[in-house]
Amino acid sequence: MQDEEKPSKSARKRVMHELQTLGERLIGLNPEQLAAVALPESLHDAVEQARRITKHEARRRQLQYIGRLMRAVDPEPIREKLKAWDGVSTEEAARVHRIERWREKLIEDDGAIGALVRAHPGIDAQRLRALVRNAREERNAGRPPRAFRELFRALRDIIADLQPVPDDDGE
Repeated sequence: MQDEEKPSKSARKRVMHELQTLGERLIGLNPEQLAAVALPESLHDAVEQARRITKHEARRRQLQYIGRLMRAVDPEPIREKLKAWDGVSTEEAARVHRIERWREKLIEDDGAIGALVRAHPGIDAQRLRALVRNAREERNAGRPPRAFRELFRALRDIIADLQPVPDDDGE
């Protein structure tokens, strides 16, 4: 019964290696990013010290030490922060997909612009219509998608994290 509760040695080693790898990622962050991650002071100091170490064996030992310190920290918030910086967080991916769906709706349906303007009254509808028209012309002519990308950037600015846009086009 006690064996069921206790993870195997292999499982413990796997977790330790994962924490050490996470610590290695922390070393690669710039100072602003490292400050944004809430780390205990001892772990923060160990990461800073590891940045200054150039000898291979000394660096390896410091990484092991960082891995040991990481055992006392909840790694999930750190992982989420790194995923967000990597651009693969689930929230960011969902936001990008929502923006892409809106871009397709705008190009395919003239009524979608009205729905977007109703959802965000302060946007420049005339500029948006021009971008949509240019993106349609590019697509039909087979030209490079310059306006298509510009439309995405405009939608990204409109669809902020604080103001979620409904997934449907208002119909």
